[in-house]
Amino acid sequence: MAPDVLNVQIQWYPGHMVTAMRKLGERLRIVDVLIEVLDARVPRSSSNPALDRLAPHKPRLVILGREDLADPRATREWLAWYRRRGRTALAVNGKDQGSVKRVAAALAALELGGGTTRAMVVGIPNTGKSSLINGLLRRIAAKAADKAGVTRSLQWFRVGPNLEVMDTPGILVPKIATPEAQWQLALTGALPRERFDPEEVIARYVGWSRDHRPRANVPDLETYARARGFARRGGEVDLHNAAGAFIKDFGEGKFGRVTFEAAEPAA
Repeated sequence: MAPDVLNVQIQWYPGHMVTAMRKLGERLRIVDVLIEVLDARVPRSSSNPALDRLAPHKPRLVILGREDLADPRATREWLAWYRRRGRTALAVNGKDQGSVKRVAAALAALELGGGTTRAMVVGIPNTGKSSLINGLLRRIAAKAADKAGVTRSLQWFRVGPNLEVMDTPGILVPKIATPEAQWQLALTGALPRERFDPEEVIARYVGWSRDHRPRANVPDLETYARARGFARRGGEVDLHNAAGAFIKDFGEGKFGRVTFEAAEPAA
């Protein structure tokens, strides 16, 4: 198991996020529907409770993004969890056109009245918001990258004659609730890597994997570094650069599909 206490204290709420949250609240009144994009690996921790306060009655479509990296069974359980609460939810891989088409169909199925539908795409950093918009547009228009903080401003895109979507900056809650959520959000790319110690985050992930996914055989960082040939002059293991490669491999699904959070079972 991983050590009980690791210094994974992560807080990241820069000025542009404060501004973005204020602007998001101001613009909610001019949109018809919210598209909340969560990370299917951490659906609970990647949600923003402020949306319930800012737009309690606004129609909402929940997207479990990056579903190709999440455990399929856990994703089905999360979709059922949302259905039981009367919320429309879809699992989506923003890079797969067939997957994205279901989002357009779900938007069309919402009873939002006539005329042009305006949708606001919201979520924490790096859940796949921009990839989803690019998939809807069938072209690269919104900036997308496998790191946090790429989208910094509000952008409108016309998807079709009756649909416009607004891309918004990823917004984290001011304080991440638990140590588990902190390292999981760091590992899944919601935080820029200069804001946490990757070696500590990896140690937590390896310990979690040994407890919850022993058959995955996820190597500890030193074993990984030696196998990949990360060494400094004199033969010393280069854990710093190995950690960056390890996190990149995790983000590409090379340690297998994983979901860190379980949906609450039906009562």
